[in-house]
Amino acid sequence: MKAAATADDTPLSALFTRGLGLLLLWVILIGPALKDLPVGLVASAAGVWASTALWPGGGKLSWMGLLRFLARFLPQSVFAGLDVARLAFARTPDLQPGFTTCRSTIPAGLARDSACAVMSLQPGKLPVFAEADGTLHIHCLDLREAVAQQVADDEAAFRRILKPERRDG
Repeated sequence: MKAAATADDTPLSALFTRGLGLLLLWVILIGPALKDLPVGLVASAAGVWASTALWPGGGKLSWMGLLRFLARFLPQSVFAGLDVARLAFARTPDLQPGFTTCRSTIPAGLARDSACAVMSLQPGKLPVFAEADGTLHIHCLDLREAVAQQVADDEAAFRRILKPERRDG
């Protein structure tokens, strides 16, 4: 089992890039006021420190995979949100809420946790628990939907974000 990355294992340029990205996110969210910049720098530094502890060593992202994922995720999320709103405002909602299970094909750990977090952002289904064997327990608004197929499609799209680890030897 690999240990988590540390700041000593991560090149300085990567730490700087992470910090700059987090600071840019701070400026986008809070605004470009100079009086807020010291807090943004501290928050960015804390984010860089946390990322070295949480991000697995060798973990890489595919920027093209991320763009393709967002191109799929954003419209799907809007459509699902509109569908849930339509059902919520219906006089007699035609729903069968409940729990279902399905198998995850993403290995346990940060990747599966991240995939479940992203799935939870889509209205209509919410992963609530993942067993060690990969079984996901999902709360959904309508059990008649093909939740297992939706999860499989979501996982396939999410998997394209992750670059496979390079194996030497």
